[in-house]
Amino acid sequence: MLAAAPLGAQDARPATDPRWQGLHFRNIGPFRGGRVTAVTGVRQRKLEFWMGATGGGLWKTTDAGLTWRNMSDGWFASPAIGAVRVAPSNPDIVYAGTGSDGLRSNIIQGRGLYRSDDAGATWRFLGLRETGHVGAIEIHPTDPDIAFVAAIGQAFAKNRERGVYRTADGGRTWTNVLFLSDSTGAVDLEFKPDEPQTLYAAMWRAERKPWTIISGANDEGGVWKSVDGGTSWRRLGGGLPTGLIGKIDLAVSAAMPERLYALVEAPRPKGGLYRSDDAGETWTQVSAQVSLLNRPFYYTNVDADPRNADVVYVNNESFFKSVDGGKTFTVMATPHGDNHDMWIDPDDPSVFIQSNDGGANITRDGGRTWTTQYNQSTAEIYTVAVDTRWPYRVYGPQQDQGPTLIIPSLPPGQLNIDDPSQYWQQGPGCETGPSLPSPWNPLVVYGACKGQFSRYHLGTGQEMNSWVGAQFLYGHDPKDLIYRFQRVAPLVASPHVKGTLYHASQYVHRTRDDGVTWERISPDLTADDPRTQGVSGQPITRDITGEEFHSTLYAVRESPIEQGVIWAGANDGPVHVTRDDGKTWQRVTPPGLLPGGRVQSIEVSRHARGTAYVAIYRFLLGDFKPYAYRTTDYGKTWTLLTTGSNGVPADAPTRVLREDPDRRGLLYLGTEFGLYVSFDDGATWQSFQGDLPLVPVTDMVVHRKDLVLGTMGRGFWILDDLTPVQQLADSVTRRRAYLFAPRPAVRWRHAPSPTLPGWPEYPGGAATIDLWLGEAPATAPVIELRDEKGAVVRRITGSLAAGAEQPQGMRRPRGAGGAQGFLARQGHVRVRWDLLHE
Repeated sequence: MLAAAPLGAQDARPATDPRWQGLHFRNIGPFRGGRVTAVTGVRQRKLEFWMGATGGGLWKTTDAGLTWRNMSDGWFASPAIGAVRVAPSNPDIVYAGTGSDGLRSNIIQGRGLYRSDDAGATWRFLGLRETGHVGAIEIHPTDPDIAFVAAIGQAFAKNRERGVYRTADGGRTWTNVLFLSDSTGAVDLEFKPDEPQTLYAAMWRAERKPWTIISGANDEGGVWKSVDGGTSWRRLGGGLPTGLIGKIDLAVSAAMPERLYALVEAPRPKGGLYRSDDAGETWTQVSAQVSLLNRPFYYTNVDADPRNADVVYVNNESFFKSVDGGKTFTVMATPHGDNHDMWIDPDDPSVFIQSNDGGANITRDGGRTWTTQYNQSTAEIYTVAVDTRWPYRVYGPQQDQGPTLIIPSLPPGQLNIDDPSQYWQQGPGCETGPSLPSPWNPLVVYGACKGQFSRYHLGTGQEMNSWVGAQFLYGHDPKDLIYRFQRVAPLVASPHVKGTLYHASQYVHRTRDDGVTWERISPDLTADDPRTQGVSGQPITRDITGEEFHSTLYAVRESPIEQGVIWAGANDGPVHVTRDDGKTWQRVTPPGLLPGGRVQSIEVSRHARGTAYVAIYRFLLGDFKPYAYRTTDYGKTWTLLTTGSNGVPADAPTRVLREDPDRRGLLYLGTEFGLYVSFDDGATWQSFQGDLPLVPVTDMVVHRKDLVLGTMGRGFWILDDLTPVQQLADSVTRRRAYLFAPRPAVRWRHAPSPTLPGWPEYPGGAATIDLWLGEAPATAPVIELRDEKGAVVRRITGSLAAGAEQPQGMRRPRGAGGAQGFLARQGHVRVRWDLLHE
């Protein structure tokens, strides 16, 4: 039996450091949904539904999808949601499990189970942290303290915390009631509708490697049944496939409690939909339709109508419906393809919520019409770039949403639009990008998609395409490709030579004419292990979409202060540098680093020659440690900056490291579980999370003293004006009061956006004034703004009580006087002056 961790053992966000407590991260979108693999509804509250995004956390709507509100921020230690269920007997009791059952390569690690007794207002941690990924939760129909959890296990490593877990005391303790092996876990659970002592479990052998997905094994897994409330189990046969068995999903219907459906991954023609009409004792294959089991590790979901057991739904690339017990299927339209989960109202089956790679959507007419997905801030972003325009735009690819995104950092001009949440435009490239604005022409954007390069003109809307190698990548083993382009292949511009760009497969490619022609300027810079260059997907289903291409370059950077010094890092470990513009390359991988890790990012210093930083991501090998290194001698020697005891937790895999362009030694580090800052060139780190949701930080850039972030599940974020961080020193924090030198302010022609759910946050035109107060003031301080002659033009009075200041982002009538107040507390204080006089 496992005891749950005590309340507070899984703090999702550390307390904000008083040195930057006044800083605020604002979300600029996009407000179109990302992948959702877990949904549920509330039988007693017909307008209330829940969705769990794969990286965006847990959300709830109380108006049937008109608006969504995040319920997990500040509570959950992982933003990946694998399962969510509301207790049938009490709609205020909610269980949520982290992780996901769609084991993609960009999956985010789960960190246990949570319960709320007040409809999501507060949560308590229930343990099961090491289960990795929760596939399903079932709650007893009359006793909400009895619940079962299907634990898939770790995606990238073997572990014993797999199988079916049961609690009888509301999650305070757990018992592993069904365990098969350290590589086979439980992926789905169902109660027998009329007899909750009877349960069914689907067991799945699942494991990922960076170069392949393992789904299934010989006679390991299958469908299991318990008739004594989960105490004992037996494996079901009677017509189910034997031998190789992969992922399985189950469905039951209260309209016919003896009927059980199983969607089974198995070699053709055994794979397909199976039905039992005697509670699992005997089975018949009712459909071998191949499209029901496309990419089974990613999909595989079947649901039965609670009022008509012959009506069956299957979520896959398409959304399928059968009205004859699974014998034949028709395709139904959904707002987005790549479908994952659904919940059907037990009282009115025409009402259900369904999820896919575009988010969650609700229907009240059986799927003829759906609610929008354009109100969900759950975008998964891979890379970030910014342009030179005013206001600047932010560029990046959104997973599962086609072309790349171009989003304004502020409204460009005085826009008269009712819904600024959709003020974005498509750019070149694909769902994994990258997208790169030209540093030489503000109307040109470069894009790439697995070796397919394009040059897009914002003024004409036209796009020029040129392939590097001209070989379609889907369906080919890596060893058979001329060029191995990863789905997130790097594309960067030279900081020195106009028209020069770098792109990378296993080689570094360069163009000097804006992408018209390309040359190869390096040998193969990867480890090129032949054991990782074969078939992706085993032992049942192949899956070759470029996601698992191994031995390919993942990061390329040219030094901003030394022309011809180019760094390259591979997704299988090696780091290389050339100091003669590609004529020769030296392998300079940090010594002692275990092989195979992905060089996730490279940052070349603009302050010192020979200095570079690399972030290595070994999470896909089952290694959760952070790996960030610094070299000051072109890679001859390296220093590990993340020891596990110097500020970054020992289980926070590193994704991106960036150097501040204005202050030497000031570093920003994005990890799988939050953001960190260092003032001493990586010797020590502090959490820089602030009010940023807990989410993987995939990329970032410092631009005009703003910190611009891309996240794997919550879109783009901007931390406006880093000047107090750049100017921070011990001498400042010892002062009774200190005024940081402000950055130049811009009087923008736009009002601040309202703080509404599903809208980007745009502050109005204002100057930011940053203070340090060494102690809490006894009386309300006053800031005076004076002109060049010393005359006071504005006074802004602070407040000693929280809540008295004007809310961030509040809309005021254009031209109105007044200024945002500020909370005068000990530590960092930020004041916004709207540039108006008294």
